[in-house]
Amino acid sequence: MAKKDTKKANWSGRFNEPVTELVKRFTASIGFDQKLGLYDIEGSMAHAEMLAAQKIISQKDLKSIQSGLKNIEKEILAGTFKWSLDLEDVHLNIEKRLTDKIGEAGKKLHTGRSRNDQVATDLRLWLRATTDETIKKIRTLQLSIVQLADKYQKTIMPGFTHLQVAQPVTFGHHLMAYYEMLQRDLSRFEDARKRMNQLPLGAAALAGTSYPIDRNKVAKKLKFDGVCENSLDAVSDRDFAIEFTFAASLLMTHLSRFSEELILWSSPMFGFVEIADRFCTGSSIMPQKKNPDVPELVRGKTGRVTGHLMGLLMLMKAQPLAYNKDNQEDKEPLFDTANTILDVLTIYADMLKGITAHEKNMKDATLKGYATATDLADYLVIKGVAFRDAHEIVAKAVNAAIKKKCDLSELKLDELKKFSKMISNDVYSHLTLEGSIKSRNHIGGTSFDQVKKSIDKAKKALKK
Repeated sequence: MAKKDTKKANWSGRFNEPVTELVKRFTASIGFDQKLGLYDIEGSMAHAEMLAAQKIISQKDLKSIQSGLKNIEKEILAGTFKWSLDLEDVHLNIEKRLTDKIGEAGKKLHTGRSRNDQVATDLRLWLRATTDETIKKIRTLQLSIVQLADKYQKTIMPGFTHLQVAQPVTFGHHLMAYYEMLQRDLSRFEDARKRMNQLPLGAAALAGTSYPIDRNKVAKKLKFDGVCENSLDAVSDRDFAIEFTFAASLLMTHLSRFSEELILWSSPMFGFVEIADRFCTGSSIMPQKKNPDVPELVRGKTGRVTGHLMGLLMLMKAQPLAYNKDNQEDKEPLFDTANTILDVLTIYADMLKGITAHEKNMKDATLKGYATATDLADYLVIKGVAFRDAHEIVAKAVNAAIKKKCDLSELKLDELKKFSKMISNDVYSHLTLEGSIKSRNHIGGTSFDQVKKSIDKAKKALKK
């Protein structure tokens, strides 16, 4: 009796020769899609229950399948499951192991489904869980920002445009700008989750199945909000992966901006902040160096994640319906994107707890750039001067202060009156940094009161 070829592929009945070893390695995905193993079992459990409920398989077969899958789940969790390149992917590896364990019943599990709708389901299950974890980590980072902003809500620093000193703000106000960016990121992930949470299983290869399946039953079991309404779209859609990666790219873009500022602020040229030593490294040749490696790497990894987004968009470009082998290339960029942002969110939340502000340096820098010039213009407008005229008057006053190497507030009253007779003794309350900040007392403004309100509002939101 001829020995059975145990390496024979499940789909090989149509073929007259095996694939070459090179083709086998080139087309296999088991090296990376084994990450989906537990989700593949979760989807298979729900599918088997539905098959039994619809009397497509027997209750006896169901129990055997459930028992076998639970044992395989334990093997995967224990790290003892042996993944085989010969079996191509996560699905065939698990199915082969199940059949080895329970015999004929294992062969019935794939009834009414295809690897096309199976992988689409597994990927959505994994990405849904990953999105939930991402949302939690964003909120943790937001909390770190709020706590730092609370600590320095009255610390005065220069606000910049074009990286030039513009107007006084508070460090708390500046930090809360990143809270708002992350709030939008949070909503994007939450919104993307709604669209990904539709069940593809039941679409089979592309046209659905002739078996009397109950897709809604499976959707309910797997906690999907509904089912994909078109079988062709169900197996070929990867919008959910692209949306996640887009949200991740924008998240990383925001953190890249934050990183750039931390890098600048921590340099001796600014001296605004100190990053805790545990997040920095030294130089192999220059003993005085303290390099902000964490924010620099975050800045660098932003390009990596955005590159994955471009890759996924190009992957789907011009693909005909329905499923194509191209789509095997969706997982590695998606997995790497998820790993990257989860690591970045974790380390960033921790890093912010080790940030110390040099308040005097911040205030001194604000005084160097004539940051209250706009306040002087506003003062003149209140006195009845047209804004454009006030703008020109203040520009001349700034030039005078530059020549004297002093701040606007240090010019004497008679010197200021040379530029406008509307200026009187009350002008000096408008030229102080504190006066400038207090005057911005409206929603979204940098006044001490408004910053406190925004921090208190954020604290309340994060407790929900």
